[in-house]
Amino acid sequence: MPKENRSEFAITGMHCAACANRIEKELANAEGVGSANVNFATSRATVIFNPDLTSYKKLGALIRSIGYDYIETEDGADSTQEAETLLHEKEYKESKKRFLISLVLTLPVAFLSMTGHIYRPLEDILNFPGRSVIELLLTTVVLFWCGSQFFTGAITAAKHRAADMNTLVAIGTFSAYIFSLVAMIFPKFFITTGHSSALYFEASAMIITLILMGRFLEARARQKTSTAIRSLMELQPKTAHVEKDGTEQDIAITELRIGDIIIVKPGEKIPVDGEVISGTSSVDESMITGESVPVSKSTGAAVIGATINQTGSLKMRATKVGKDTLLQQIIKMVKEAQGSKAPIQKGADIIASYFVPVVICIAIAAFVIWFAISSHETRISMALTTFISVLIVACPCALGLATPTAIMVGTGKGAENGILIKSGEALEIAHKVTTVVMDKTGTITTGKPSVTDILPHNMDEKQLLRLVASLESKSEHPLAVAILSKGKELNIEVLPVENFEATPGFGIKGIVTGKSMIAGTALMLQREGVNFEDIDTEALHKQGKTLVFIAVDGEFAGTIAIADTIKKGTKKALERLENIGLETIMLTGDNRLTANEIAREAGIKNVMAELLPGDKNEVIKRLQKEGKIVAMVGDGINDAPSLAQANVGIAMGNGTDIAMEAADITLVRGNLDGVAASIDLSRATIKNIKENLFFAFFYNILGIPIAAGILYPFTGWLLNPVIASLAMALSSVSVVTNALRLRNLRLGME
Repeated sequence: MPKENRSEFAITGMHCAACANRIEKELANAEGVGSANVNFATSRATVIFNPDLTSYKKLGALIRSIGYDYIETEDGADSTQEAETLLHEKEYKESKKRFLISLVLTLPVAFLSMTGHIYRPLEDILNFPGRSVIELLLTTVVLFWCGSQFFTGAITAAKHRAADMNTLVAIGTFSAYIFSLVAMIFPKFFITTGHSSALYFEASAMIITLILMGRFLEARARQKTSTAIRSLMELQPKTAHVEKDGTEQDIAITELRIGDIIIVKPGEKIPVDGEVISGTSSVDESMITGESVPVSKSTGAAVIGATINQTGSLKMRATKVGKDTLLQQIIKMVKEAQGSKAPIQKGADIIASYFVPVVICIAIAAFVIWFAISSHETRISMALTTFISVLIVACPCALGLATPTAIMVGTGKGAENGILIKSGEALEIAHKVTTVVMDKTGTITTGKPSVTDILPHNMDEKQLLRLVASLESKSEHPLAVAILSKGKELNIEVLPVENFEATPGFGIKGIVTGKSMIAGTALMLQREGVNFEDIDTEALHKQGKTLVFIAVDGEFAGTIAIADTIKKGTKKALERLENIGLETIMLTGDNRLTANEIAREAGIKNVMAELLPGDKNEVIKRLQKEGKIVAMVGDGINDAPSLAQANVGIAMGNGTDIAMEAADITLVRGNLDGVAASIDLSRATIKNIKENLFFAFFYNILGIPIAAGILYPFTGWLLNPVIASLAMALSSVSVVTNALRLRNLRLGME
């Protein structure tokens, strides 16, 4: 199997979908490249390549050779979020500067050329000698300095036998400029009612200014689309208190290594993932789990980077640093999703790649037709107006931004709510899901046993629990953990234990405060001669609960029932899935009694129990053959094949790394309400993409014929190139603004 490296480039100089398509095509065709994906909305190129055949530097050189640039990162391997933030800041500041200078220079040109037409008394005053020279000089600066990017971009594209947005703007404005210059120098060549009417300096200057305004507004709007990643990065502290050679030192978080001993003081953020080696405290983990209640931490407890230490001081050992921490994994997943393409985008990309050449052909056709059919006095004016308007009104920007911007905002919104979506494809498919299949243990249930019933016999409930919890404190069995957890919940004090003895598979016994104790199976108590024949436990058995029988001083003292309980909010989450029209099915390898009881409690009608991992896979395949789009929700290693087989795999964030790797979506908080929220988010995002694409296509389908003069024979109205440039600038801003509405989407997460 060939080696594979994955690198990202934060690219500068892209101005439309055609730019992104050209870079993607060049990278994809380069030697050693397996795949290339260029996202116009994020200005990011993602390339998978064989390092034996090419390198990050060679691919970067290729990007530069076709007229674009990229921001190099420190390691020269992957584009970091800092580089992308720097890129967006740079583009925003540059676009703002060029727009403001262009505006200041264009206003006098517009005033001199247009005021006399609007207010006739000023026409003679403004028609002074040298007026056209002033317009020429100011327009020259606007075109060839403020708008230089359009001309350099068009020339570079031409060198590579390509055309893009820059080509349209450059040809349109340069045509008007050259026409005006010739008309100014040789006015007698043009038969018009007045020489000044043959000048289009104001059109060239205003077109450039309005397009620069559009890019400035677009750059400002696009900054907002990446707020999800920036806010995630800001969660992590910049430094950590590290204990070295008996002294405490503050070092940068980037310098931390696995095994470093870190001191976290009250109120500080935990720098990286690790394990507590001393101290006790409570930690606010809401940014990961969504739970507002702080979690108690003591020796041996795992802690997560970027969570907030609250009450006490902790000493911890770093177990994951750098890109391996949970926070960085989340950031990576969000970035990959934002940089990926949804299938719906492929059609738009194909159209965008042919769009500019087609527009140029339409513009030339409009010029030729109007030149041929117009009157001798107006033929130049009509032909040039339609030619420029068609070039300017056509906007591949809106087409290129429609899908990636919505995906960027949608995946960012998901990340803010603990929903990590791996790709644009997963986001798109999720809206089609008809059936949600769920594993039981760890998905519907907590995955760990809990005490559900305490049934004392001739004894107080609290007294029984105190004795049993004390005896179980010497055991490490999962059932013992459940009983001790219940004791802690009720603030029960553990008593000393003597002569502790465990019999594997049966139970334990010992002496607690002078009382002889037995806790275990019915068979163990029978072997010890304890009589409890009149105790009815059939109802508990039918519910699939595990029973611990207790004897004190040879007499039966009660029963404790233990079961894996459903997670908080599970029933409500499942109701929500049904309310949005989805079929729900529970799959489990557990026995039928337990499965039916859990299903009854959770409100699931369709249950399949006593299944092997392979059986789960077959169930999903069968559902898919029936034409259903299946989402599989699981958390364990045994769920990984099913997660991969399903149309959409959804892993619980509290599950195994293997399950999360196999899944398309990870629910960081580990709650089922994230499933319905994921599907709602997918539906809203796809709806937003369709709105954007409709607007982009409708705009061009409507705008190009009008610009070509189709209405002129009926209304006598031609689209002014200045109005065309304003409409073009605002179209892409409108698409981005519409995508940003997703930030206000309410996902109903608890």
